[in-house]
Amino acid sequence: MKLYYAAGACSLSPHIVALEAGIPIELEKVDTKAKRTAQGEDFWQINPKGYVPALALDNGELLTEGPAIVQYLADLKPESGLAPANGTVARYRLQEVLGYINSELHKTYSPLFKPDTPDAVREERKEYLHKRYALLEQHLAKHEWLVGDRFSAADAYLFTVTNWAKHVSFDLTDFPAILAFQQRVAERPAVQAAMQAEGLLKAA
Repeated sequence: MKLYYAAGACSLSPHIVALEAGIPIELEKVDTKAKRTAQGEDFWQINPKGYVPALALDNGELLTEGPAIVQYLADLKPESGLAPANGTVARYRLQEVLGYINSELHKTYSPLFKPDTPDAVREERKEYLHKRYALLEQHLAKHEWLVGDRFSAADAYLFTVTNWAKHVSFDLTDFPAILAFQQRVAERPAVQAAMQAEGLLKAA
C-alpha cells in the first residue's frame, strides 16, 4: 500500500495508525500547492479530490478521507486495538469522535492557514475552536484516551489536528488536559517514528 501525504497534514494520522498497527506502507510525498507527487506525477490524476491523505490499496483501488483510512488500517490488524470491533457500541463511539474531530476541529482550522482570511473571520474561527475543544477537555480531564481505555485511531487524529494550533497562533493554555494528552501521544514510539519520517522531528 502507498500513502500519499504532506508533512504534518491530516495524513499524519493514518501514518501514525499504520505504524502503531505494524502495517508496512510506502510513503509518497505530495506538494499540495503544485498538486505534484515526489515522483513528478499529477496528483489530480491520482486523487481527483486533490488533497491528502489518499491510500493506494494493493488491489489498485484508492481510498480517501482520513477517518475512513484509519478505520481501514485498524481493521487490517484488529489485534492492535486501534478500532473497536465493528457492530459494537464502542465502534460507533469511535466514529462519533472521528466525525467530531473532522467537522468541528479539522475544518475550522482550514481558514486559519490562509493568509488572506480576514481578521474577523480568523477570530470567529478561534472562538469556535475554543468551544469545541472545551468539550474534549472535559472528557480528557477524566479519561486518558478518547475511546475506551487505550490509544485508538481517534487519538491519532486529535493529536494530528491539535498539533496545528502552534502554526496558527491558537492558544491551548486553557486546556491542560488536552496539552497533557498531546504530550502523551507525542511520546509514543510510533508517533515519533511517523513525525521523523515526515521531517517533523529530528532523529534521536
